Amino acid sequence: MTLTRRFTRRLCLGAAAAALLALPTAGALAQAWPTKQPIRLVAVFPPGGSVDQISRLLAQPLSQQLGQTVIVENKGGASGSIGAAFVAAAPGDGYTFAVVFDTHGVNPSLIPNLPFDSRKDLTAVSLIGTSPMVLATYTGSEYKTFADVVAAAKAKKPVNYGSIGSGSLGHLAMALVGKSSGIDWTHIPYKGGGPLMTDAVAGHVQLSIGSVFVTKPHIDNKRLRPLAVTTSKRSATLPDVPTMAESGVPGFDAPSWWAVLAPAKTPPEIVRRMNEEINKAVKLPEITQKLQAQGIELVGGSPEVANTFIEKQMEIWAKVVRDNGIKPE
Repeated sequence: MTLTRRFTRRLCLGAAAAALLALPTAGALAQAWPTKQPIRLVAVFPPGGSVDQISRLLAQPLSQQLGQTVIVENKGGASGSIGAAFVAAAPGDGYTFAVVFDTHGVNPSLIPNLPFDSRKDLTAVSLIGTSPMVLATYTGSEYKTFADVVAAAKAKKPVNYGSIGSGSLGHLAMALVGKSSGIDWTHIPYKGGGPLMTDAVAGHVQLSIGSVFVTKPHIDNKRLRPLAVTTSKRSATLPDVPTMAESGVPGFDAPSWWAVLAPAKTPPEIVRRMNEEINKAVKLPEITQKLQAQGIELVGGSPEVANTFIEKQMEIWAKVVRDNGIKPE
């Protein structure tokens, strides 16, 4: 090797080493976070639904705790997969997070050709909580109990129900209920909890299946009548409403849930810090009270707890989709 070539090689190696030293390490990124820019909480459903409301409940205390503006952006559509895809493709710098609903556990098995890998491209930050879903009807309806619905369906009367979207957990849960109860009903998908509740209270759809979070306010103001909850135990906030199991669907259990996710490339130090701040925020008395008043049982815990829960949900609903031949509408 000539002197000139050796000099050139050393110069290139030196420049490369300097460039590597200049790159911020994950630890340095985590230490500086979140001073660079506002943090985005991407609510993966439209305004008015539970995902939107929980995102906005979290934004204010997180902003105060982190000393940085926290902005809520709604990116709804395709059962939450559009917003999740946006976050999966975002830089892993700790400034973009997704607030997702239980549909996140269903989408991988139901929606073909998702533009992201739910397991590889996103990582769980925190499991906010779980809640029953409520099967309800508008107060002017002929249905007073779930047994009335079954009787109408078996008498070949047309029965329809609305959910927050095709492939949502509510959709799958109702498909299972229909199959086990011999009900042939029509599914009407909506683009989120807000639009669903608007039509449900107006009687434009006979039945609605939605979280306690979005349904209970309309039960409280007597615009909706609850018929059953989807968890194996009754809801503490709706103690007089029977479970599906009590209503003739043995062993039925389908809770809704909410979680915060980050791009998989996000440094673990930032994920853990955000997890700690979310856990702190939901334990604030005013936040806890608002969530529990809407039937949400707080879970919290570590990112690992959230990841394990979400993985299990994906497995459970993948089997339901396969076994029942459920297809997106």
